Amino acid sequence: MNKPQTLGELRASEFAPERYAGRSVRDEMRENVLARLDRGQEIFPGIVGFEDSVTPQVVNAILSKHNFILLGLRGQAKSRLLRALQNFLDQELPVIAGCEINDNPYHPLCRACRLLVEEKGEQTPIAYLPRELRYVEKLATPDVTIADIIGDIDPIKAARGGLALSDELTIHYGLLPRANRGIFALNELPDLAAKIQVGLFNIMQEGDIQIKGYPVRLPLDVFLVFTANPEDYTARGKIITPLKDRIGSEIRTHYPMTRPEGIAITQQEAWLKRDGARPLTLPAFVTDIVEEIAFQARKNKKIDKRSGVSQRMPISTIENVVSNAERRCLRAREKDIVPRIGDIYAALTALTGKFELEYEGELRGAEQVAHELIRAAIAAVFEQYFDHNSLQQLVQYFELGGALKLSEEDRSEELLKQLRKIQGLVESTSHLGFKPKDKPGLLVAGCEFVLEGLYAHRKINRSEERGFYAEEPLRPEPEPRQPVPRPRRSYQ
Repeated sequence: MNKPQTLGELRASEFAPERYAGRSVRDEMRENVLARLDRGQEIFPGIVGFEDSVTPQVVNAILSKHNFILLGLRGQAKSRLLRALQNFLDQELPVIAGCEINDNPYHPLCRACRLLVEEKGEQTPIAYLPRELRYVEKLATPDVTIADIIGDIDPIKAARGGLALSDELTIHYGLLPRANRGIFALNELPDLAAKIQVGLFNIMQEGDIQIKGYPVRLPLDVFLVFTANPEDYTARGKIITPLKDRIGSEIRTHYPMTRPEGIAITQQEAWLKRDGARPLTLPAFVTDIVEEIAFQARKNKKIDKRSGVSQRMPISTIENVVSNAERRCLRAREKDIVPRIGDIYAALTALTGKFELEYEGELRGAEQVAHELIRAAIAAVFEQYFDHNSLQQLVQYFELGGALKLSEEDRSEELLKQLRKIQGLVESTSHLGFKPKDKPGLLVAGCEFVLEGLYAHRKINRSEERGFYAEEPLRPEPEPRQPVPRPRRSYQ
């Protein structure tokens, strides 16, 4: 079917004026959200953990035709949520061809389009704007100017057209007018200068803009959404009160509430399916530990809770874990990639840059704090698989002087031979669902987890030089000595 190419053809098409002439972007989004709800479709595909909290609040804001703000710490999918809003727009929208602000053919705003419609009439050319181009996003920084957001006078346009600077035709529009009939998202709203916030307030309230002191009436049709850090929003007071009052809904985001939710997000976002790589077997306890590290970090007193711990931490960490296992696999000439606990310690570079330290943490150092987080995560996951009392036999092996040091250079088959010398160690991996005939790499990973779990619970010790050992090996207690009777002396 050929699309209408002129205003006259458009009037006779499905974009008839009785429906589309007065239809705002808020009406459009509301209709499409209601249609999705009626069909039982997922509202925000790919966004996990918000189904019963954030998602209903965002839907309510759209149905209420509210501008809204998302308050949350870093790494809480705020930007991703905003970018998903474009899915509630129509596939494409008719606009006047060549218009900088996507003017409605039935009710053009800018003077250039009004003059064009007067000149061409029903032959006014029409173009179609896809939904992807109707979403405009800007990161607010202190150096953002009115010209960036609203627009500025273009002296070249004035000179070429012989126009006065006060003429509307001399305006070079900013990002916000260019988002007309679409969505304008502004990240980190508190960082925006107060005078620009006043400009936003005027557009939201009156539809007025002022450029170089020249007032212009421009009733834009824009759905405005913002993001901010809760600390900035409530404590620093950088959002002007009139603007804050005009934001219809205030929605708070959050980190994954449970470890399975976090794992689902991490596995969805992490780059684990690598072309040309050897087969990957990722043990469940490894993904549990990597995700638990983030949960431990968010409640650790040495880490600044106001800054937050991004969900990017476990995503980057699991990618580094797999990469280290891949490198080790190639060096050992093995067929399968099986990550182990040692690979998690090798992924410190993905941890230390993902959190801000409090004073106590600064004294310890980022690497030391990261080691503590890994150890705490191993201890927490270990408790889900094992009972300490059932592994007392392994603890006694080290208390009696036994020691074990695993090398990254050795193949899994050689390491497994060393591990089998410790009675009950390989058999204990049955708690992880492993079988004696499983791949050597998988059994080695399970055994290392058992030993690291005992170390995390301070049942045994570990060092880079000695490997796993006990601090003071037990020795047979000597038999109690019988007291020797002293000879009695007599005094004459």
